Amino acid sequence: MKKLVSVQELPLSLEAAWDFFSSPKNLNEITPDDMTFKITSEIPEKMYEGMFVTYKISPFLGIQLDWCTEITHIKDRAFFVDEQRKGPYNIWHHEHHFEAIEGGVKMTDILNYDIGKGFLGPIAGALFVDAKVKGIFDYRYTKLIELFGSF
Repeated sequence: MKKLVSVQELPLSLEAAWDFFSSPKNLNEITPDDMTFKITSEIPEKMYEGMFVTYKISPFLGIQLDWCTEITHIKDRAFFVDEQRKGPYNIWHHEHHFEAIEGGVKMTDILNYDIGKGFLGPIAGALFVDAKVKGIFDYRYTKLIELFGSF
């Protein structure tokens, strides 16, 4: 099992951050273009526990994959969790935490994931999957500064 933690502070109110991140419709805006991310399910304005989000994504070599995540836990303006139900990972558990700080919000992403796939999983992880996952979070970090500024 791999773990990735990303922390970012933005000059944005807790409410504004929650409004942006709790709407799955904004995922495309913070996903790298080369992943050709496209939501394929109907999406309400705000997420709710038990909500499924389906989409198509091309994470590697232009190969298009179906992915389905479930929003499993929500505490309003504090955190939410999405978990993969169908997709390329054996386990994908992504926690999004939000905390008001002076002048803005502190966001902490905690991702636990496992590629699975027997002995090939660790090889694929070492060769490209781990770097791709880190690259997605690096892209989001930079994109959020473009969208909302920095301290």
